[in-house]
Amino acid sequence: MEQTEQSSVSGKNFRTAFVLILVLGITALFLAVTWPFLKALLLGAMLAGLCSPLYRWFVRLFRGRRSLASGVTLAILVLLIVGPLSAFLGMVVQQAIGVSEHAIPWIQEQFGSAASLDIHDWLAKRLPIASDFIPSQEQFVTGIGTSVKAAGGYLVSSASALTAGTAGFFLDFFVMLYAMFFFLKDGRQILEKVFYYMPLSHEDEVRMLHRFSSVTKATIKGTLLIGLIQGGLAGIAFYFAGIDGFAFWGTIMVILSIVPGIGAALVWIPAVIYLYVIGSPVAATLLAIWCAAVVGTVDNVLRPTLVGKDAEMPDLLILLGTLGGLFLFGPIGFIVGPIVCGLFLTAWDIYGTAFKDILPPVRNLRQAMATDAKPPKSKK
Repeated sequence: MEQTEQSSVSGKNFRTAFVLILVLGITALFLAVTWPFLKALLLGAMLAGLCSPLYRWFVRLFRGRRSLASGVTLAILVLLIVGPLSAFLGMVVQQAIGVSEHAIPWIQEQFGSAASLDIHDWLAKRLPIASDFIPSQEQFVTGIGTSVKAAGGYLVSSASALTAGTAGFFLDFFVMLYAMFFFLKDGRQILEKVFYYMPLSHEDEVRMLHRFSSVTKATIKGTLLIGLIQGGLAGIAFYFAGIDGFAFWGTIMVILSIVPGIGAALVWIPAVIYLYVIGSPVAATLLAIWCAAVVGTVDNVLRPTLVGKDAEMPDLLILLGTLGGLFLFGPIGFIVGPIVCGLFLTAWDIYGTAFKDILPPVRNLRQAMATDAKPPKSKK
């Protein structure tokens, strides 16, 4: 009898281990198969979540016909967003190439040996202690020219890669739309099935879903929307100031807006200096006033209103998540990175709750350090 029970237990353990190994192995194989389309699937899932209010409105309008509502939502997305965005990005690439081609001759003309402004002498007068370590005018020009040339080469290679990868782009675009269609139509059922297979309580699942949606909203409203407003306002000002590549520089400011307060200033302050150097003081002054008074205050005015408490993350973690996401996932990392950081915090919160009976209590570090710093009392 005892031997039969032991055999049953060992058989059950063997079956459990076999099922886990089988699931992990096939899951790893599945991830290897779908890995080339991971970015398209992630973007499709995020866009489906953002378009879900419009989709639900169409479901009510079409009396529950979910497939029709999903198709109409996709059509509106392509017509109103994807088409104009593609045209704008094409203009940005063209302007980027133009800026990189004309930047080196301008730098050599303005800061060459015959230039009226000697950067070495200007810095040496203000920092006499470090005058021996300040590079010469020629070294400054060479360094700036090399940097601009490298940036220009990167832009040209990026444009060439985009042209050469047109077939791959359309394939990813098709996969994104196809996945988005089913995520809109069957997203709730898919999410419920995923939660069913996760050994978490309902409260923990709700926390994960809440963090995902809150960080997505905060990233869209607080980073992307504010960046678009700042880049758009500054790009328009660049256009009227006569600066070439206004769309390109506006796009750069959209990306740099992830650094609160100083992101856009990293572009418009050098632009103001450039206008003064080429002899356009009126345009430089007006551009400085507009960017400082309007563009610079957009972040401080709109971020508390648009974001509120949606992010629930430190600004440093949002910055690191955005930059890391851009390096790892490309443009969609602008949103994916902060989401990963938000889920990281939630996972550790769940861990702390699940093992709160095992984890030791945290002492007040300030009191602990003060106590440990006191010498022990001598015994008389």
